Amino acid sequence: MFKLAAFADEASPSLDGQIEALRACGIKYLEIRSVDGQNIADISLEKAGQIRRRLEDEGLAVWAVGSPFGKVSVRDCNSGYMDSFRRCLEKADILGAKHVRIFSFYDASGLDEAAEGIGRFLDAAAGSDAVLCHENEKGVFGSSAAGCLELHEALPGLRAVFDPANFVQCGEDPVRAWEALSPYVEYMHVKDALKSGEVVPAGRGDGQIPYLLSQYKGEMLTVEPHLYDFQGFELLESGSGLRLPRGNKYETPQEAFSAAVRAVRGLIGG
Repeated sequence: MFKLAAFADEASPSLDGQIEALRACGIKYLEIRSVDGQNIADISLEKAGQIRRRLEDEGLAVWAVGSPFGKVSVRDCNSGYMDSFRRCLEKADILGAKHVRIFSFYDASGLDEAAEGIGRFLDAAAGSDAVLCHENEKGVFGSSAAGCLELHEALPGLRAVFDPANFVQCGEDPVRAWEALSPYVEYMHVKDALKSGEVVPAGRGDGQIPYLLSQYKGEMLTVEPHLYDFQGFELLESGSGLRLPRGNKYETPQEAFSAAVRAVRGLIGG
């Protein structure tokens, strides 16, 4: 049996709206990315505590912090950036999240440079409860299965967030990527896409999600809809080439969010 988390900021920018969307869809876990118009990297420690208390009051919890760290030029990974990352780890602890999503930098000249940057993240997390999970993402060093594999082989402490849609959008075969990376996968983002780049509900694209779910031995899945031009989407996917669904298929972000969850539940049978 799988447990579902979700990027509920795709349903609403506000914490109240995210709670409402999670409860309406019967989801108990949040992969937190932005709240009340602020990226998780920018909220205060006090705000993190307030969020946790409010979620606990509603019977909800934060599964993972969907941080933006590593989604910058590797040359921006300076002391100030690392200070921000350490504060993010503090917020993850306050929120009760054991998993922190990271990326492997734009314009890294090769494995050594990308691994050096991620190594700084791993060093910062040493001694904490945080599990750092690298997401394959368009434009970063680990956009391909080969690049991801190099990182995991070089950095034993690094785990993986497997995103099938991102592999499709990078021209990669998600099944071959899975075969290479499955030993390192901590959890999955359930997002699907066509080879054209258009995002579609899970199971309707080229992400081979039914097969991947049959092979996945983990427990947690994060629903990442990307079916509507939600607040913050343009900043999140700037320059990625990602295409939202054609036509006005959903009237509201809440409707798109619910459709994404229904598609995932249809695949996992619950």
